[in-house]
Formats: sequence, structure tokens, C-alpha cells
Amino acid sequence: MTDFVYRTVMRDIKQNILENKYDGMRLPDERSLADHYQVSRSSMKRAMELLSQQGIVFKKRGSGTFINPLYLKNQSLFRYDGSNLGLTDSLKVPGKTQGIKLIDFNVIPAPKAITQDLFLEPNDFVYEFHRLRLLNEQPFLLETGYLPIKIVPELKPEHLKKSLFNYLEDKQNKVVTKAFLNITVAPSNENDQKCLQLKKTEPVGVIEGIFFLDDGTPFEVSTMRIHYQYMRFNTFVNLNQ
Repeated sequence: MTDFVYRTVMRDIKQNILENKYDGMRLPDERSLADHYQVSRSSMKRAMELLSQQGIVFKKRGSGTFINPLYLKNQSLFRYDGSNLGLTDSLKVPGKTQGIKLIDFNVIPAPKAITQDLFLEPNDFVYEFHRLRLLNEQPFLLETGYLPIKIVPELKPEHLKKSLFNYLEDKQNKVVTKAFLNITVAPSNENDQKCLQLKKTEPVGVIEGIFFLDDGTPFEVSTMRIHYQYMRFNTFVNLNQ
């Protein structure tokens, strides 16, 4: 059992919540869940803590753990959490299947701005890639990313046709757990209009981010240009911390 087993449990519980598999909006107790998933109580406790921190569930003293109805009501496109910040795990649209089309993949000298953002040396190289994200074969997001070669020297194009962060975790034992995100709206350009099937008058949402490994190392700089119909981003604020 890996050190990160709680993430697998958390993902499964989140999926079960979206599929309305818990009667009365109430989850089983931690002991029952630990037995069901055949994990330790500490792993189960960690999974539940993260679900609570994200505002997905809440504990009512003496009554148990319940699903936050606002989580189901909002149906935000992006549900980032503290264990995996990749889009493949963060995108949850019930009834729709994700797809990734790799448009371009190159090895280039790190541009000056990328060198600064990723704390690279002037002569370092990076992977530059462009991907198109799909939901039920419909394009909704254009992604441009830069990764330091020295962190994942064996990265291949086929790895970018699936979840990059899952590959990083499963094959490299590295985990992306932190990000700085800037979220804005901008007029669509010709490439947006072509790839995302937008009219000239329609805007795009823009998310610019720097993603960090759990040891604090900057791992990726990316820009995501999103069809405006999917630009919904929710967050949870806990005033007790």
C-alpha cells in the first residue's frame, strides 16, 4: 500500500457522491469506510480530512459526516484539491467523457520568462506542449505548458495524451500539490475561435498557473484558455483556519 492510498480512496468517494450513491446525503462512518476500502484508519482519516477541507463534506457532532448540498448544486467544472491538481482529476462533469488531443510537443531552450518562473538556469531546456481538452469529443480548453527536462527527462508525447500529473505520481513518485493560479477573462483570438469553435464576439476564460511539487520545486507553467460556457470556478473558504 502506497503512502498516497488516501488519494485513491478520496477520488472514489467523490465519484460516489457525484453518482448519488450515499443515502440521505450521509457517508458511512470512518471505520466502515476503512473496512470497505481495506485501508488503515489513518489513511481513511486523511481522505476524510481532505474532503472536509474542500467543502465536499462536513461533520455534524454526534450525527456523522454529511455531503455538502452546495457542492452538488454548483457543479463547478474545476474541483482542485490538495492531493492532485491535474485537470484530469479536477474536471468532474457528470455524464461526459474526457479526452486529450496533443497538438504539439517540442524541446526548446527555456524562454526568459519561463526560466524565471521555474527557477531554471539560463542554459536549461524545457518541454513545450500544446493540448486540446475535449468533453464528449467537443473542444472546451486549450492548454500550453512548459516543463523542466531535468525533472522528467524521459517524458514522451504519449504521456501527454493522458493525465500528466498521474503519470508523474505513478511512474516518477512525484506529486504536484500546490499551485498559484491567476484567473481572468479575455477576448478570444483566432486560434481560440478555430480550436474552441467560438464566434469572434465570444470571450474565453484564462487560467495561468505555476504548479509545484510537494517539496516546493516549481514543476510546470501553463496557460489554459477555456470556452466561456465552461468557465465556472468554485472555492471553499474555512474561516476556522
